[in-house]
Amino acid sequence: MKITKHSAVTIHYKLSNQQGELIESSFEAEPMLYLHGSENIIPGLETALEGKTVGDKLDVEVEAEQGYGPYHDGLKQEVPVAAFGDIQDIVPGMRFIAETEMGQRPVQVTEVKDDSIVVDGNHPLAGQTLHFNVEVVEVREASADEVAHGHIHAPGSSCGHDHGEHETCGEEKPGCDGKGGCGCGCH
Repeated sequence: MKITKHSAVTIHYKLSNQQGELIESSFEAEPMLYLHGSENIIPGLETALEGKTVGDKLDVEVEAEQGYGPYHDGLKQEVPVAAFGDIQDIVPGMRFIAETEMGQRPVQVTEVKDDSIVVDGNHPLAGQTLHFNVEVVEVREASADEVAHGHIHAPGSSCGHDHGEHETCGEEKPGCDGKGGCGCGCH
């Protein structure tokens, strides 16, 4: 079966940056599951996988515009320590949800100064060309529920739409745009 819109796809991947440094690999862990054509993964990778079949291996270079977008200097700002309320021991790398004029946005602490903290609202991989080594592990037709929910339901898990606690994968994992394409089985 070829990968087309509404295919349930399982892949293994290695992600490297422009310098060839490995960022992440699923080959030693669980493969990534996603619903093709539902914007569960970055556009450049999804486009490259269109029409592929089980066993296909491919090297994909994804420019920033088809990945996590360009880097926007305006999304990096210095805020007073007081804006963090009672939170103590703030260190670079910590992530928070900030209220902005565009609604809630994830930000990452990049620098801690005496009276202020520098946060960056760009995705950590924004502005970068990404290199993927991908192997297609499984392709099947998505169920009606998966298509309706817009994501794949991992075997043996509940997506939480009808019951249970709802997991969120967020935008932490490369290849995932926060809508469920990171193999968490839910969005």
